[in-house]
Amino acid sequence: MSGTVWGLGVGPGDPELLTLKALRLLRAAPVIAYPAPETGDSFARSIVAPHLPGGQEEIAIRMPIGDGRFPKDEIYDRAAERIADHAAAGRDVAVLCEGDPFFYGSFLYLYARLVERCPVRVVPGVSSLMACADACGAPLAARNDTLTVIPAPLPEDALAARLAAGDAAAIIKVGRHLGKLRRVLDSLGMLDRARYVERATLDAQRILPLAEVSGDAAPYFSMVLVHSRGEAWR
Repeated sequence: MSGTVWGLGVGPGDPELLTLKALRLLRAAPVIAYPAPETGDSFARSIVAPHLPGGQEEIAIRMPIGDGRFPKDEIYDRAAERIADHAAAGRDVAVLCEGDPFFYGSFLYLYARLVERCPVRVVPGVSSLMACADACGAPLAARNDTLTVIPAPLPEDALAARLAAGDAAAIIKVGRHLGKLRRVLDSLGMLDRARYVERATLDAQRILPLAEVSGDAAPYFSMVLVHSRGEAWR
C-alpha cells in the first residue's frame, strides 16, 4: 500500500502558527523533506524544529534560495524520485513548505511531479500576506476592494499598470527590486501609502514606511503592502 506525500504549509516563521493538522501529520510521518539552501540550515525546518519528535529520516532538498534564481528542474526531479520511492515503500512523507504550499510555494513543483504517481495531499498554511498585514496592524482589503498580489521582478511598466488598476496590493519577492519598486510607487503618488515588512513573525521582524527604507535591495523574506486609500477602513 502506497504512503501519502503531505505538503505541509508551515507558515511564515513563528512555530506557533503551524496548524494542528500539520503538527499531527508532521509528528507521525517517518520521513520529512524540506527545501534548504545550497549550504547551511533550512528555514522551513527551523520553523518546525521545536515540534519534531526525533528519529525521522530527513531529505534536505538543496537549491539556490533568495537570489532570484529558480531551482533547476533536475533538483526537483531528483527530490521527487526520492520521495516517490518512500511512498512506494508505504512510508508517508511530510514535505515542509514555508507559508502555504499552493501560494508561490516550492512544494507545488513536487506536487506536479508526484500527483500522478502516488497519493499527494496539501495542508494549507498561514500565508505571509496575512502575517505581514497583522504585523502592520492594518487590514489588506475591505468592502469591495480588489487585492492584487504582484511579484516585484515584473518590469516597471507592468508593476505600474497592476498597481494603478487595483485598490490594494501585496508586493512579494522584493529582494533586489526594492529600488525599482520605490521608483514606481513614487511615480504613481503611492509611496506614502506603502508599508515595508521584513521577516514577519520572527524576532528580527522589521516594519517601516517604504519611503524610510534605504538601499536598493531587501532580504528574501520581505514584502510591501500598499492601499489606494492608505487605510483599508477609510
